[in-house]
Amino acid sequence: MQSFARTFVGNLVLFTVLGVAGPILLVCGALGVTDADESERGVPLAFVIVGLGFTLTIAVGAFLFTRKHYRVITDRNRVSTAYQWDDDTFAMWTPRARIPIQGGRLATAEVREATLVSYGDDWEATYQSYGGDLDPDEPKPRIRLRLRVHPDGGEPFESTHTWRVPSLCLAAVTAGRLVAVVHPEIPEEFGIDWPRSALLSGARTCRLRGLDGRHVELTGRPDLLLELWRITGTGTGGRITMDGDTIDLRRVDPAVATQLQSLVERAAGGWPAPEPVPDGQARWVVDRLPGEKGEFGGVDRRWARHGGHLVRGRFLELRGTTTFQYAGPVLETVLRVFPADGTSPIDLGKKLTVPMTYLALLHRTKQFVVRVGPDRRSYEIDWERTTLAAGVSPAVVIGPDGRRFDLTGRFDALLAIMRLLVANRVSVSGNVLDLRDRRPSAVAAQVMDVVRACRDRSSHLDFPVP
Repeated sequence: MQSFARTFVGNLVLFTVLGVAGPILLVCGALGVTDADESERGVPLAFVIVGLGFTLTIAVGAFLFTRKHYRVITDRNRVSTAYQWDDDTFAMWTPRARIPIQGGRLATAEVREATLVSYGDDWEATYQSYGGDLDPDEPKPRIRLRLRVHPDGGEPFESTHTWRVPSLCLAAVTAGRLVAVVHPEIPEEFGIDWPRSALLSGARTCRLRGLDGRHVELTGRPDLLLELWRITGTGTGGRITMDGDTIDLRRVDPAVATQLQSLVERAAGGWPAPEPVPDGQARWVVDRLPGEKGEFGGVDRRWARHGGHLVRGRFLELRGTTTFQYAGPVLETVLRVFPADGTSPIDLGKKLTVPMTYLALLHRTKQFVVRVGPDRRSYEIDWERTTLAAGVSPAVVIGPDGRRFDLTGRFDALLAIMRLLVANRVSVSGNVLDLRDRRPSAVAAQVMDVVRACRDRSSHLDFPVP
């Protein structure tokens, strides 16, 4: 975990090279003032003033840039107790929807096949900002989708088209369920409501608070969510604002609240959720999206020796900004870190770049791996380990006897193994942990204990393993 001071010094050197004219003017002016007579010091003195101004600008600019983009989160990023939500709460503010068809009818659309066409072809800079636009086309991956649309009261039909998918809505493609807005008179003409699709996929949690104060869960219930939207309408005027991840019917128009109360009763009845959409591999564009490669991770021996360790974290909020990086959007986040000693979780707020690969799996997990500094007051998301633990990349353990175990997507088991490796200062590059090697042999028995606690899936790997 690189310190703020070291990061600042590196940026200061870069800014000095880019603005080298300032120090040159300062030095030349200082030499001119020293050598010139009192009557001739006007021009060199002006050089000194201008050079000093440019030099100070370099230092201030490097400091502000470092503070803005420094990945490490500290106690200064703690947020107020207003964010003391349940651990399974997650709120996501997607860009405002562009209503694809005015007066259209909502329908579900199954993603039968997805193929990434292109992403970031014209990008020239690491960070790009788009004024007040939270949903520009440039950072969106273009994905070709083969859909089976189920219009309300009509016959299902298939359609293949290339769409620009907002980064915060990528999980809807991976999950396989979208919200289509079908033309009222031409069923074959439709658009995609991406924010609602993200909600339908389960990437964002959705709860209702009934008129009697009861809380019910709509997450993972496409039937109830679709009915909710049909009641409130497809226009912007009929939409209901969610308070975090909850719609409180006591704050909604009474006529609408009365209709929505029936959803509360049905959700409380525990109706079974529909079966997941099959053929997940046909929708797996995750490995072609930008993001860090998953690995068990290297270990900084000095960091580990002084008490650095790994813990679990979870996103509570994601909110879009106008800035994008090639690997993913820069988001305003609220995250919860769970200390290893079992003390109360810590809620933190920070602007972070979230990789596209991780966003595509938000319907599966909101957890991540955190590197904790030796001082126990600094935190950094370890995206390489997170990518592996979240299931973006396959994770394989090869036992001492050569048997292979697939732990892909087993977050808790992988985090436990990663913590064992860090505690014993064992670095493992890549997504395969081979316990036959000499370096991890010291932790082989402990790792196998973790593996045995998981159901063996080695006979049907979902990913090619090197």
